[in-house]
Amino acid sequence: MTGATHFVAMQTELMKQASTGTSGDTKKLWRLMASCVAIGVVAGLGAAGFFVLLDAGSAIFLGKLCGYHPSGPGNEPSLFESLAGDSTHIVRWMFLIVPAAGGLVSGLITFTFAPETEGHGTDAAIEAYHFKDGVVRKRVPLVKAITSAITIGTGGSGGREGPIAQIGAGFGSMLGGWLKVPPEERRILMAAGMAAGIGAIFHAPLAGALFAAEVLYRGPDQEHEVFVPAFLTSTVAYCVFAAIFGFKPLFITPGYGFSDPFMLAPYLVLAGVSALAAILFVRVFYGVRKMFFERLPGPNHIKPAIGGLFVGIIGFFLPEALGAGYGVVQACFTKDLASHGTVLELPSAATIQGMFPACMSPALVAAAVLTLIGLAKICTTSFAIGSGGSGGVFGPAVVIGGAFGGATGILCQQLFPGLPIHPGAFALVGMAGFFAGAANTPISTIIMVSEMTGNYNLLPPAMLVCIVTFLLCRNHTLYEKQLPSRLDAPSKFGNMARAILQRLTVDDALVVRKHRNVVLLKEDMPMGMLVYEFTRSEEACFPVIDGEKRLVGIVDADDVRRIVADTQMANLVIAADIARPMSRITEDESLLSAVNLMAKEDARALVVVSRSNENEPIATLSHADIFDAYRRHTVG
Repeated sequence: MTGATHFVAMQTELMKQASTGTSGDTKKLWRLMASCVAIGVVAGLGAAGFFVLLDAGSAIFLGKLCGYHPSGPGNEPSLFESLAGDSTHIVRWMFLIVPAAGGLVSGLITFTFAPETEGHGTDAAIEAYHFKDGVVRKRVPLVKAITSAITIGTGGSGGREGPIAQIGAGFGSMLGGWLKVPPEERRILMAAGMAAGIGAIFHAPLAGALFAAEVLYRGPDQEHEVFVPAFLTSTVAYCVFAAIFGFKPLFITPGYGFSDPFMLAPYLVLAGVSALAAILFVRVFYGVRKMFFERLPGPNHIKPAIGGLFVGIIGFFLPEALGAGYGVVQACFTKDLASHGTVLELPSAATIQGMFPACMSPALVAAAVLTLIGLAKICTTSFAIGSGGSGGVFGPAVVIGGAFGGATGILCQQLFPGLPIHPGAFALVGMAGFFAGAANTPISTIIMVSEMTGNYNLLPPAMLVCIVTFLLCRNHTLYEKQLPSRLDAPSKFGNMARAILQRLTVDDALVVRKHRNVVLLKEDMPMGMLVYEFTRSEEACFPVIDGEKRLVGIVDADDVRRIVADTQMANLVIAADIARPMSRITEDESLLSAVNLMAKEDARALVVVSRSNENEPIATLSHADIFDAYRRHTVG
């Protein structure tokens, strides 16, 4: 974008803001808060309905058809155990059919009715916020709920975060459309809806609000105007959801604590492992999508079926890699992982244990089981969601991070026998660290995992691991539509420009020209001398003064070119004939005032006059001068 084009865009946005009034208008604020309450209620009910669909899908397709009954979080028992039956024998060959069939149905619905619902969904919500004025099509929530329930229910490795983020965002966007609110308010309602859905379904209202504000940017930046609306919607949605399913945290965890500063050393090891695993996850996820599925011939409608087939093949050998997989994380907490916990009670544990020598300790076997599940989960998520299947990536990331965290805790226990290491605590912190690195959302993830587990005693190591992992993974993210910072957000350009231009003065814009004297044209100057002055100066326009050195007008380059082109007039014209009225400004006034004056008067340049005498010109101020000052301030 050229400087002139950039200036015009900035001027247009500032004029639009001036015409719509300030964002602090009382009426607008109350309307926004009332809208947030409505969004919270609808999003809470939507999250409840989506959860029922997920549980029913898992019970029917994995339980009834495949004989596989994956356990879930401790405080989230299945609602449809009767549908699943009581079979304890896994029909493994059905894994080669059910995920592929689910992918086919999901793909046909997705790419026929709402292609933007493919994949994990959060990117689509981020893109709508930044580039579509918060507009989400009305069909998106319904299509996303159905296709995600089918994908995850049939064994596709996906989570709730992406679908519920897009579903909640759709509710917020629809309400904004019905109320005909301006784009900036519709974006806020959309983000608040995203916060409401996540806060409700993960039993984490505070984290849901923080996530919606933080996930929009790759760097350590947040969308500040989203906070208050998101807090309100997330609180209301959580209360609606919890009134139906209970107010307990998602997972049941022991009372892990932190009281030894030397424990930070093994937690730093965990940060390194989490960062490497997060980078691997991002590269595999997008590698599978770009190197395989995007190059695969054929319509997009059937690609999720191919992804589902690969998921089923992996699930044939390791069923824990299918579906949501929260039971793996809960297994890390249920018993003390130091003595292998319930990890060795998982369906594939006995087979994996048989691959190792009989003398191998149960704890190390549990570490191997968790590591294999983590690696398999990376692959199944990449195939299920990277192929265009519908589901989130936060859920799988929690499982992957918990698995690698638990395995790391067991190994650190062997390496640091003198420290009070609880591998289950490492699994909990690993959940946070892994996603903080993979999604570049360290703040909200710390709170999210604390709320999901009901454990705030591990905040110090969780903060350390999340920040270190975030710093190590800065160049990698699961969310391609994240922007580097607020400075890169198109929707924020006008607000930031207004704030910067309000601080800068006309004198700041003229600082690089202080050594140049302003060229003044006498009103009786003939055209030949006027052209000569233009050719020997860098100025785009010149003030015109009368015999008493009073300012009477301005001449710019377009006026000169027009007259010079007419050879019959060139020798008859003097400066006073082509001088036009000008707008004055003093060097103490802000550049925002200068931009507004230029827009109001449709002027290409202003004459800067003395503070003490408005008829004494001391400089000229052009579009280029203002943009150069703005650029110096923002770029450095």
